[in-house]
Amino acid sequence: MKVMIRETPKGLEAYVPKKDLEEMIVETEKPGLWGGWARLSNGWVFAMPDLDDPKLPITVDAVRVSTGAEA
Repeated sequence: MKVMIRETPKGLEAYVPKKDLEEMIVETEKPGLWGGWARLSNGWVFAMPDLDDPKLPITVDAVRVSTGAEA
């Protein structure tokens, strides 16, 4: 799924054009965003590609691994 990542004054934000969804990134698996999972404020979790600190904003192909509804 295409996900745009950008830096805002509040932190990193993800935009999913297919769902017209803008959410803050609230938790990551690794200290950096890349190469692990990232949790959005709505509970969705994406597996992020392993990139070497790219310039933001950037659009990437990420895999949604959870919608936050499981538990």
